[in-house]
Amino acid sequence: MKTVKQVSRLTGVSVRALHHYDAIGLLKPAQVTEAGYRLYDDAALKRLHAILLFRELQFPLREIKKILDAPNFDPMDALEQQIQLLTLQKEHLEGLIRSARQIQKTGVSNLDFSSFDNSQLERYAAQAKAKWGATEAYREFEAKTAGQSQAQMHAAGDALMDIFREFGAIRRLSPASPEAQGLVAKLQDFITEHYYTCTKQILQNLGWMYIAGDAMTENIDKAGGEGTAAFAHEAIEIYCR
Repeated sequence: MKTVKQVSRLTGVSVRALHHYDAIGLLKPAQVTEAGYRLYDDAALKRLHAILLFRELQFPLREIKKILDAPNFDPMDALEQQIQLLTLQKEHLEGLIRSARQIQKTGVSNLDFSSFDNSQLERYAAQAKAKWGATEAYREFEAKTAGQSQAQMHAAGDALMDIFREFGAIRRLSPASPEAQGLVAKLQDFITEHYYTCTKQILQNLGWMYIAGDAMTENIDKAGGEGTAAFAHEAIEIYCR
């Protein structure tokens, strides 16, 4: 058993963060002494290792908890996904470094922005979230995307972003307005057609992912303008109620 301070020193995670993980049910100590000291066993440390890997991949804590608590969660399968995601992240960073060094050598003419494209990484992360968060949805996602080319997947992704551009264009209206609610219905239909059956529960979960503050939020706001992700989330909440 290790105390919270020992775990903090071992992992580099602050005591405050470990207390927060406990409070939200993400990482519970194996035991709490009569004096109130948290103690962590090997199983807790293994879970913490998985949490930290997902955090390195920019998964929000809410998503990590959902993944780790899923009844179909397989630690070794998840580790394989984490390795693939980390490898994609490594390749993405190496591409950015090569691009920066090229600019350093040759100047800023004929700039190549392809190194900033992290769509493959984002798509794989979305698949991982779908797999552990909603098993049936993931199976349907696999079936609908089986055999699709990269061009087809990119086209679907671009069309999805077009819907968020429409959200951005009306984000000054009320999220309860007919225009906003119509776009939510359009979004739900699009996800059902191209990815998996988008129930109101799934749609509401997606709405929370849109404001998680990670790459998904950034991409939505990039497409529709600052505040688009928050506006879409509010419209979805109203729609689902």
